[in-house]
Amino acid sequence: MIAKKMISALNQQIALEGYASYLYLSMSSWCDREGLEGCKKFMRRQSEEERAHMLRIFDYLSEMDAHALTPAIAQPPHEFESVQQMFAQVYAHEQKVTASIHDLITTAYEEKDHSTLNFLQWYVEEQREEEALMRTILDKIRLIGNGPQSLYYIDKEIEKINTQQMQAESEAA
Repeated sequence: MIAKKMISALNQQIALEGYASYLYLSMSSWCDREGLEGCKKFMRRQSEEERAHMLRIFDYLSEMDAHALTPAIAQPPHEFESVQQMFAQVYAHEQKVTASIHDLITTAYEEKDHSTLNFLQWYVEEQREEEALMRTILDKIRLIGNGPQSLYYIDKEIEKINTQQMQAESEAA
């Protein structure tokens, strides 16, 4: 049986993952308006991935005979100063999600909830990959710089990363 404290913490994580999905969807829309097709597709895929993360926890709670809650999700920002600032915000948000996952693991240890601890290991790996990807993107953006054609090259680099990730996911399936 899963402890009430753990159920509450996992429901909070559902809300955080849901917010991430909406945030990245909002970013996708902004990229579309700015003519950044590669970034738009990347952020849309990230949004779908975050929704899948949310549903994974939702299903886990159900499997554990607990009540998963559908959260109210705050309106994410819909304007961004620049593509550089937007990706910096994504990286900061991923770091926040990582910290939250680590807090969940601490709670699972405290509650001696080995099943949830095992379940959360997937998220630990996923967050490591997400943070590394965002650092890579920020590094590429810094290398490209802020010249007149920088947005074109940033968008093309993000498109390449998106394509590579989609190929890797299809090969893993």
